[in-house]
Amino acid sequence: MLNNWKRYYTFIDNVNILTKLLLGISLFFFAIFIHDFDFMLYLTLVMFIYLIFMSGVKWAPLLIVIAITLFFGFTSSLFMIFYGEGSHTLFKFGIINITSESLMRGLHVTMRTLVISFYGMVIPFTSQIIYVFYSFMQHLKLKPKIAYAFMASIRMIPIMFTSFIQLRQALKMRYQVVDKSQRKGLKWINHLLIPTLSQSIRKSHRLAVAMEAKGFTNGKRTYYYKVPFTINDVYFIIMSILLVILAFCLGSFFPITNITDIR
Repeated sequence: MLNNWKRYYTFIDNVNILTKLLLGISLFFFAIFIHDFDFMLYLTLVMFIYLIFMSGVKWAPLLIVIAITLFFGFTSSLFMIFYGEGSHTLFKFGIINITSESLMRGLHVTMRTLVISFYGMVIPFTSQIIYVFYSFMQHLKLKPKIAYAFMASIRMIPIMFTSFIQLRQALKMRYQVVDKSQRKGLKWINHLLIPTLSQSIRKSHRLAVAMEAKGFTNGKRTYYYKVPFTINDVYFIIMSILLVILAFCLGSFFPITNITDIR
């Protein structure tokens, strides 16, 4: 499904998934210890631009994902904004006490969330799920039975959705000759849910039997897809470091709030 959203591809699409995950985790821990408000502000802006240009995703799904991220990023800091401590009160109503200090701390937490989200969203947009498990098997020695089981379960998800849509369309035709009392409330849900689950269980059982017959064991095996580390991984590491350095320089030479310690 993600491939259908792509407009163009970049060199990040050829970067090993392990490199992306390790850098994403490193950025997460690095962002926790950033207390300079301007640094975090510019880092959020830089990562937003990075997401726009390097994800290669069509505008409609990209804007939807960004809107959802902004919503959850802001709501995650509301508790700190509404009930934070500070000496400069901006708004007070009952137990709600918004101060300038709590507002800035809340925005700082929001920007931390956005930095990790913007950087992290590029990973699924530029990675194929099949290469994730192949990389884990080849470099982290993940057992093939576990990896192929996860790949098979992920492949079953679109099949389940397809079966659900086909069943729903069939029920629309059948309901034309069925009494209305038999197609409302829980009965309508049962007509959809039970057949969908039974079909999924039956298909999963067939897939398990087929995998067992093919001899999927944890022994030594060859791989059709090779997922090596390449020069693109080096470029990606350098680019990620340069993005952080750029945000730091902008925050140092062009400060907006001059808040160096938001704690």
